[in-house]
Amino acid sequence: MSTVSTPTQIAPTPGYHPSRIDGLREQHGRLAWLLVLTGLVVLAAGCFLSWSYDPEILGNLSISFNPGSLQLFMLTAAVLALVYALAYRGPLRGLGVWIDSAKALMVLGIGALGFMAITLAVVAVTSSGLINIDPGGWVSLVGSLVLAVGGSLLERRPTKDTLHAQLPAWVEIGTIVVLMAMLLFGAAYALGQTDGNIFGLFLVFVVAVAWSLFAAGFFTWLGIVAQRHRRVLMLGAFAVAFLFPFTQNGSDANMSIATQVLIFAATALGLNIVVGLAGLLDLGYIAFLGAGAYTAATLSTSAFATIGWKPPFLVVVLLGAIVAATLGLIIGTPTLRVSGDYLAIVTLAFGEIFRLSMSNLDGNNGPDLTHGPNGIPAIPDLQIGSFNFGDEHTILGFSLGRFANYYFVLLVLALVIITVFSRLNNSRIGRGWVAIREDEKAAEAMGVNVFGLKLFAFASGAFLAGMAGTVKAHQDVSVTPDQYVFLESAFLLAAVVLGGMGTVAGVFIGATILKLLPEKLRFISDYRLLIFGVLLVLMMRVRPEGIIASQRRQLEFHEEDEALAERIEEVHLEEEAQT
Repeated sequence: MSTVSTPTQIAPTPGYHPSRIDGLREQHGRLAWLLVLTGLVVLAAGCFLSWSYDPEILGNLSISFNPGSLQLFMLTAAVLALVYALAYRGPLRGLGVWIDSAKALMVLGIGALGFMAITLAVVAVTSSGLINIDPGGWVSLVGSLVLAVGGSLLERRPTKDTLHAQLPAWVEIGTIVVLMAMLLFGAAYALGQTDGNIFGLFLVFVVAVAWSLFAAGFFTWLGIVAQRHRRVLMLGAFAVAFLFPFTQNGSDANMSIATQVLIFAATALGLNIVVGLAGLLDLGYIAFLGAGAYTAATLSTSAFATIGWKPPFLVVVLLGAIVAATLGLIIGTPTLRVSGDYLAIVTLAFGEIFRLSMSNLDGNNGPDLTHGPNGIPAIPDLQIGSFNFGDEHTILGFSLGRFANYYFVLLVLALVIITVFSRLNNSRIGRGWVAIREDEKAAEAMGVNVFGLKLFAFASGAFLAGMAGTVKAHQDVSVTPDQYVFLESAFLLAAVVLGGMGTVAGVFIGATILKLLPEKLRFISDYRLLIFGVLLVLMMRVRPEGIIASQRRQLEFHEEDEALAERIEEVHLEEEAQT
């Protein structure tokens, strides 16, 4: 890697007193690297031995020298730990001046220790006793503990800023391609797991590896590379999304989850305009998704549809979006004069009004438009020309079922929504929204049409949600009022906040987490909301800006970080120089 900077020495702050861990590093720092090597070797060795006496537990971990999937995860962690160790002291020391290998080893060791502890606990509980844990499990547990201790005792060294790390373009593009391929097969593996324990442990492994890469500074460098090769990244992401159905062997169950994730993400992107860009807290946003769904249902060819006009589906999509946007204008015009908590209360009331209105349009309490609580069932599958989305189709030898067909429609819809969101975010309108979010009074004093832009944010977000709702109605086959309760609005808001407000990738990650985890962790369904709440609290404490944060949000939550501000400024200058 080429560089234009030198390592930055970190001066101790006034009044600084070494902690106990610093004292241990001074006393045992020389042994730390050997502990790391010993730990990763022992961890890897245990993976070739049997972990469980019972072959029916966790995908059969009872055969020595034939590692199962969980053992392969720990072998991968050991290999990654070896790379970190050799970067700290060894032939890869040139890499070590760029990454914080000591911190990465500590994080990876702790993650491996947690993985092994959970694995052995599952084996013990499932097989009724610790005696059913074979020696290989204990060996890998000890190895992960030694690795974690060694990583914690390693001396911290200053590193160069990864902002200035450059590799040949083909290497950077190759890195993006490899990561996209890993994402594709990782997603296919995760969805293919029917055992909730294996799925949960896979998530622990992914989080441990990702957190160690983050500690090493890899994602900082990757973000800069992504800015340099933005088109390649977008093309790779689209290729992964497009190829995903071909990895599922015609499984309708997995593709059903995937389509739900896309609907949820597309709707959350619309909410991201309202909350992430304009800073308007909307707790009744699910009503706009329902407006689009009910529009599509009443205009469908279902025997229970209440409107005689049956336009083509593309017209229905546009009408559903317009109806939702009109509702956004209706609710926004009188309520956007208020802000903060008052706006949240008003939007919450609007969401409940919509749900109750749909329940009352049953012919008794109002006109028979939605059949009340019974909703509109038997909505037929889409048919464009001779292509029926309810039929199974074979393409290049791959079987694509009903949900795979809808997946591709939703993928196109998501691309449209992403394009609209990105254009608005980078436009003068987007900058106006951000100004309103930062300080409404200051924005108004500078001549920003505050009310007009807030109203446009409400309408445009509702428009995008209405589009997603029209597809959801056909995919779900029926539309009922109980699908659009307040809890759904809360989950949409959580997806935006958890993933990262103001970003596209963050919203998709947040939506995937909130839709995928409940489906795969049904064995702890009684504790899902509790676990979800604890994770949100931890997330807001550790990384309040979200998993993938926009640069603006990072500065908002870390105003005191001058180095971050300087780094972001350098990134902006580099982007301007390239353009």
